[in-house]
Amino acid sequence: MKFRSWIVVLLLISKVYAQNFSISGYIKDKSNGESTPGATILIKEINKATSANQYGFYSITVPKGKYTLVFSFLGYETQTQTIELNKNTSININLNPGENQLGEVEISTDNPDKNVSSTQMSSVNLDMADIKKLPAFMGEVDVLKTIQLIPGVKSAGDGNSGFYVRGGGPDQNLILLDEAPVYNASHLMGFFSVFNGDAIKNVNLIKGGMPAQYGGRLSSVLDISMKEGNNQTFHATGGIGVIASRLTVEGPIKKDVSSFVFSARRTYIDVLSKPFFKPGSEFAGTTYYFYDLNAKVNYKFSDKDRLYFSSYFGRDIFKFNDTEADFKTTIPWGNATACLRWNHLFSSKLFSNASVIFTNYDFAFGAEQDNFEMTIKSGIKDWNFKYDVNYFPNPRHNIKVGINYIFHTFIPTSVSAKQGDTEFDLGNIIKLYSHDAAIYAGDDWEITEKLKVNAGLRFSYFQQFGPFTRYIKAQVGQPADTIIYKKGKKVVDYYGLEPRLSLRYAFTKSLSVKASYTHNYQYIHLATMSSVSLPTDVWMPSTEVIKPQISDQYAIGIFKNFKDNEFETSIEAYYKTMQNQVDYKEGAQPSDNVYDNPDNAFTFGKGWAYGAEFFVKKSVGKFTGWIGYTLSWTWRQFNEINYGQKYLAKYDRRHDASLVLTYDHSKKWNFGLIWVYGTGNRGTLPGGFFIYEGSVSYDYGLRNSYEFPAYHRMDLNITFTPDREKHLLRKRERLVKRYTRKGKDVNTIVLPKKWMKNFENSYTLSIFNAYNRYNPYFIYYKREGDFMNGNLKVTARQVSLFPILPSVTWNFKF
Repeated sequence: MKFRSWIVVLLLISKVYAQNFSISGYIKDKSNGESTPGATILIKEINKATSANQYGFYSITVPKGKYTLVFSFLGYETQTQTIELNKNTSININLNPGENQLGEVEISTDNPDKNVSSTQMSSVNLDMADIKKLPAFMGEVDVLKTIQLIPGVKSAGDGNSGFYVRGGGPDQNLILLDEAPVYNASHLMGFFSVFNGDAIKNVNLIKGGMPAQYGGRLSSVLDISMKEGNNQTFHATGGIGVIASRLTVEGPIKKDVSSFVFSARRTYIDVLSKPFFKPGSEFAGTTYYFYDLNAKVNYKFSDKDRLYFSSYFGRDIFKFNDTEADFKTTIPWGNATACLRWNHLFSSKLFSNASVIFTNYDFAFGAEQDNFEMTIKSGIKDWNFKYDVNYFPNPRHNIKVGINYIFHTFIPTSVSAKQGDTEFDLGNIIKLYSHDAAIYAGDDWEITEKLKVNAGLRFSYFQQFGPFTRYIKAQVGQPADTIIYKKGKKVVDYYGLEPRLSLRYAFTKSLSVKASYTHNYQYIHLATMSSVSLPTDVWMPSTEVIKPQISDQYAIGIFKNFKDNEFETSIEAYYKTMQNQVDYKEGAQPSDNVYDNPDNAFTFGKGWAYGAEFFVKKSVGKFTGWIGYTLSWTWRQFNEINYGQKYLAKYDRRHDASLVLTYDHSKKWNFGLIWVYGTGNRGTLPGGFFIYEGSVSYDYGLRNSYEFPAYHRMDLNITFTPDREKHLLRKRERLVKRYTRKGKDVNTIVLPKKWMKNFENSYTLSIFNAYNRYNPYFIYYKREGDFMNGNLKVTARQVSLFPILPSVTWNFKF
């Protein structure tokens, strides 16, 4: 009821501006009906502009008069329209893709001067058409690998999942796929992301200064939008690569009203490995593969009401079988998401979106040997409701208010085991329940032509509730007592205000200074256990033992564009503090959860990070790309780790640099290059060794006191797109020769016109690690000789994952 009253208040406020009139509508891509988030609407006479929201809706309110409207979007033909404004007016625009595009139409969410003019800082928009031009590992386009090329975003290296933003951990990034949180965004232990590039339309990364509608994480937001589906004609796109193939189909259910898109991807590592694991061999039955399924449908009931439903399901399946040792293991894990969204237009100034969201992530490890079976499970499941309202009272204000509620079900690491028909009593499967709610409001307010502010406030509330059993531990570590909370009974709750403030001061149209402050709460946590291999990641709610993580981030930056926005440059500096950081105690094991609470295995501390980011980007012309550099420090301090002394985090990198270039030589040839350099990750290695009771023992140094060798790598790719008309002309010439030889009438030759008009294909050669750099994955120690003989020798050995790896991918579209 309270939220409805807000809507009524907003409608009443709009009466204050009765002397003004609004221009509103939707901006779409004419060729496929897709929305164009970020498209610009400029009123020339008064030099006022606004942008379309993520659904392509725009609204701008101005006084009565005659105006020239300019609708523009990078990669599309600009449209101009003159109107006599004397009432509220609705104008829907369909933009034509520009004729200068090569192959797939480029849809960029960046306005030419958005990085200078907007209040948002520490943000990057990436277009899938641009991402697809870059070199990709084994030919698989990867959103997560691309954002790791942005200053302030770091990778843990080859074969590691997760990404790290401004000193935060991988759990401190809010990853959204059509508003649905994705808790594990990686396949094959981090080698590939779960996002199929053919199903994705837009990627937006926010590293700091996040608006009030985002919450629940400390470090960043990665907001990924799926395609809506072509509502004009049917199309299919896909590709066949070295280890995976993919296919996407889209088209109208009802032209201009409803459309769908369905996308699938699967690896065939299991098929390729079969010759090496033949029946009867020692490892027969060993296999691995992953797959992704994306689907989305939408329906336009009217200009006021639209409905969207999107879903994702992905799975990794790993099976290992050792017949000689009679050992089997099966490790499945994956995500499932679904989101139902309803857009409603109350008036030309009031836009709303309601979303019902489901998310599930689960991980299991099952092992069997000598009739003994053991299973370890963990996971998290959410039911989520969101309601947002956008209010556009005049060109100087863009107000957004909303509510969000999430019902969490956590399954921390739970262990079960049996021997034959005998089941071991290891306790019930542990499930933890919680409410997670927030209410928020924000205003993007242009105070003057030079000064613009985005101010927001978020109030969040979190409660853990029963059924729940709290084990009270004795000093010797055994349970001494229990406290039982019945179903629905509150165990503990937390709440807090989260202010957000960003401001921009424009010296000129091409030069501005920005600053931001964000205060965030994070009520769910991810702890990584380094002492065992699987399952490594466990999601936990805030409990009586685990307090919410809290961060404060301050950032300031200068933004300058050159040569009519052809070049974008920025320098940003940040400082971030993080309280109540979570890690496992030394020596913790999954079996510790038997008749115990998982949070008793954790220890808590603090962290802080600071640094500077430098960015130069060129987005116009045949040569495009960017150069990024980050200088940063990331610290952690736990009372029970490293003797209570502060230490550098394992993903601390003093220097991190990236060079990204693409060159569109012609419609046929495209070239891409990536070069990355980073100071080595940190780890804890022995500083020496000694002999104790006849055995070699290692003397380990302080936590993360060792710095691995620097990581650097160059990737290349070349894409060849055949000329369709020349291809069909050559085909006709061959047919003419054949018909002539056989004495047939060449005038009867008919080539399919649809192929000439619609079919496109390309061949991409990618080279990963082009100069064959052996980057460190881990280091181990090898002993040779014998101490008693006086020839004992201990040497460190480096293990690297990937040498130079070429791959070829065939992509098609029709």
